Amino acid sequence: MIDAVLVMNTQGKPRLAKFYKSLSPVKQQEIVRKVYSGLSSRAEHFCNFVEADEIFGARTKLVYKHFATLYFVFVIDSGESELGILDLIQVFVETLDSIFKNVCELDIVFNFNKVNTVLDEIVMGGQVVETNSTEIVKSVQEIFK
Repeated sequence: MIDAVLVMNTQGKPRLAKFYKSLSPVKQQEIVRKVYSGLSSRAEHFCNFVEADEIFGARTKLVYKHFATLYFVFVIDSGESELGILDLIQVFVETLDSIFKNVCELDIVFNFNKVNTVLDEIVMGGQVVETNSTEIVKSVQEIFK
């Protein structure tokens, strides 16, 4: 199961934070800070999987990808495939690129509703529901006509 999806910039400011477990806002902010401090201290050549037991609890991992000024982070439990989630991050970013024509941080900030809708088309309730970028784009375009 996917526990959370975070998109943050290289200064640690969250641009999108969606938690699929019920947590207080204070706990959510603490998690974002811990995730950022853990990721920002890692070298670029390290793998994109990090054990996150101390942040989220037993048997959780961070799967992330760093694009330009943004970190795309999925927090998963042991039931999810790390490589599958890495591909899902790629689908998420490619879909955003299709919708915004080369997505950047400002697109995410100023089109929060659209970005959130894209994520909802991909993941719902912590479960992956769609991985076809073309279908996701069609659905989002229908919603925002």
